[in-house]
Amino acid sequence: MTTEGQTIIRNGMKPSIKGPANFFTGSVRIDSPFQVEEPGRAGGAIVTFEPGARTVWHTHPLGQILIVLSGVGWTQCEGGPKNEIRPGDVVSCSCGKRHWHGAAPTTAMSHVAITELFEGKNVEWMEPVTEEQYNAGPLVTE
Repeated sequence: MTTEGQTIIRNGMKPSIKGPANFFTGSVRIDSPFQVEEPGRAGGAIVTFEPGARTVWHTHPLGQILIVLSGVGWTQCEGGPKNEIRPGDVVSCSCGKRHWHGAAPTTAMSHVAITELFEGKNVEWMEPVTEEQYNAGPLVTE
């Protein structure tokens, strides 16, 4: 619905979709995907990861913002520590930096993911995060 310069996408107007197996490991649900009209570049969605589910390694040409809504998750940039993320945490993923994010092994996690388009692209998907990589320590919880 568009009124006086605003577009409102009502809850339930877009059905939930299953996270594609070539982009995610485990059970993932994507809700309320959006992409603003040009000249804007922002887009995103609410993403829910069941316990142990996660993205594959990926990058974003203009970075990514994650806002954790519920549960407990993990995120890691290549070469860095694995970090625990909780509701209210805001994660800024640097431009072009390989990373992954998802739920902890025993707890689901939902976040809002926001990216921007650059030359028509907002993400480059890569290979899956292996079980060994997912389970490797240490885990930063502070």
